[in-house]
Amino acid sequence: SVGHFAPEWVVHFPRNSQLWVWMAEQFSDKQLVMSRVAYDEVLNKAPECAVWLREANTELIDITNAIVHEALRIKRLLGITSDNYHSKGVGENDILIIATAVVNNVGLVSDEGRQQRVPDIPKKRKIPAVCSMEDIDIPCINFIEFIKRSNVVFG
Repeated sequence: SVGHFAPEWVVHFPRNSQLWVWMAEQFSDKQLVMSRVAYDEVLNKAPECAVWLREANTELIDITNAIVHEALRIKRLLGITSDNYHSKGVGENDILIIATAVVNNVGLVSDEGRQQRVPDIPKKRKIPAVCSMEDIDIPCINFIEFIKRSNVVFG
């Protein structure tokens, strides 16, 4: 999975907890990887989490020409022209993160809220709704679902 890692988690879980030890294992075993764009977001919002990600030997996927071309395709599918993003939908970084998952043929872990009803206007769609579009179709699960699917137990 390409992790679109939510920096808010760093506040809720002490880094020496079982969860964070397990997360470090997921990153070092390459069960979770991260796009460079997502890492840069974490670096800006929670520098201490970015340090932890580096210490966990997180594989960072750089933006390639293939990812840029996929991002442009996704923008077209969403009807986004130039920088005309909708405030309720995905932004440029989100599209690059989704494109990274598509090009690398991996699922996405995102804690962005699911929209109860997928907006008729594509550019209002959030990450999970974009991932599930017919022409994109990559798995997108939240962090709790990722933990459940791993069958790991903490406590």
